[in-house]
Amino acid sequence: MKMISTATNKAMQIGKKVLLATVLMLFMGACNKQLDIKSSRQADELGHWDSYEDARSGLMGLYGLLRAALADNNAHWMWGELRNGDFLSVYRTDLKAVIDGKLNASFPTIDAVTNWRRFYAVINASNLFIERVGGCKADQRYTESYYKLDVAQARAIRAFTYFYMVRIWGDVPLIVNTKEGSFDALPRTSQNAVLSFAEQELIQVAPSLPFLYSGVDPAQLYPNNYYGYNSSQWLNAPVTRLAAYAILAHVAAWQGRYIDAAVYTEYIVNNASKSNLSLVSTSNLVTTLFNSGVNNNYNQLLGFSFNRNLGETTSEGHIEQLTLANTTLYPMSKPLPEIYVPKDSIAAIFPRSNGGTDQRFGVDPASVQQTIYTNYFENYSAAVPVFKKIRVVDGNVGNAGQFAVFNSSIVFTRLEEIKLLRAEALAVLGQTDAAYQELNAVRGVRGLASISPAPSRDLLTEVFAERRRELMGEGWRWYDQVRFNKLKRTNAAFNELIDKGGIYWPIAQDVLNRNAKITQNAYWQ
Repeated sequence: MKMISTATNKAMQIGKKVLLATVLMLFMGACNKQLDIKSSRQADELGHWDSYEDARSGLMGLYGLLRAALADNNAHWMWGELRNGDFLSVYRTDLKAVIDGKLNASFPTIDAVTNWRRFYAVINASNLFIERVGGCKADQRYTESYYKLDVAQARAIRAFTYFYMVRIWGDVPLIVNTKEGSFDALPRTSQNAVLSFAEQELIQVAPSLPFLYSGVDPAQLYPNNYYGYNSSQWLNAPVTRLAAYAILAHVAAWQGRYIDAAVYTEYIVNNASKSNLSLVSTSNLVTTLFNSGVNNNYNQLLGFSFNRNLGETTSEGHIEQLTLANTTLYPMSKPLPEIYVPKDSIAAIFPRSNGGTDQRFGVDPASVQQTIYTNYFENYSAAVPVFKKIRVVDGNVGNAGQFAVFNSSIVFTRLEEIKLLRAEALAVLGQTDAAYQELNAVRGVRGLASISPAPSRDLLTEVFAERRRELMGEGWRWYDQVRFNKLKRTNAAFNELIDKGGIYWPIAQDVLNRNAKITQNAYWQ
């Protein structure tokens, strides 16, 4: 799902001149470090909307804009992984400010990631696409089945974008058509209303999305060779039916509606095989799951890829840019990472009391000399260990130097994450046995023994501890802390953040300057 490079204040050009190769790059990957979107209106409202090519390029552009919003300045990890997280900064003061929760500190990086402009580029382009793409049916190749499927995707993208923004800023302007204008002129809408809109959109479009694109479809509801590509080329992208239900599950969990979260996650678990989803081994987790270019890698339930085979290698928009550095096993000219997990934190997160055989970081039981697994970390004996769970580096190992480039996907969710979310929901609902079953399914594929109820064991704490281990580096840590502390209410400092709105980020001064109807989040005033 390609990032789109555009000059300042220029609109995204959607038209017949977009070649198929470019379209594929827009959809499947490629971030450009020169991306600088200054306008929230990215689509050419006067452009052509009368051909198969126009529809295709417009849709792929939506995915490109969405990935731009997530990847620019490594924002996905700034928002979800660094704040109050497990990583510390080695030398970057801007990252340290985020880690310490000083989100109103004056740094260009923080200014960029507190600005919601890129998300509204997605919203405005989605609204335009939904309203205009019907004109493309003038081209006989653009059939009704294409039209329905493409509009369903655009609505799902818009819904996901709103959910993502609400988790960051709380109340945000809700814009559902092009006539309403841009966020520069509108007040904020309550987050409950925004999430209600997103939920209803996803409920309506989910049945219109396939389990697999270009997959087996006896009812012939979907294009059988979607835009000329087979299912092994589309993999789990674009947004599938299960991806829509995954977003719905997280909308429900964020609002504390765990009955709904349990229902949505049950549907995903029961239908996982229809999307070729499965739990992955630890080896595949650290070698193939985040790799955009691996054939038959269906396990990115909702992900945004950078495919090396399509020339989409980039130097930014990847966690590796922050975490990788020289190790004995993996030579690089970069001596230290920008962020790392301290040794005492690693030992606490992956305790020997947890069985000691955790394949992510533990002792290999088959080794004579008690060899430590290095699937998540290398250089553990050094002062600064290197987090290498996600490591998709382009080029030869020995040449991966200071200016290394990467191909890892931004993975929003996968089956392991969904099963742990389901365990969370079931635990809250008091369905203890079923919750342990889901929790132990994930533990089992990581080499850990099953656990069961015990007087000293708190199930919800166990679930979130497993999420912390399994999802490290994927952008979940902050949001998991919010949900956990809303449920437990045992952390006084975090309770204050929740009660005073401090769980949300400040709004960029640029946004406030352009819209007098919007005021800063109260906690940051």
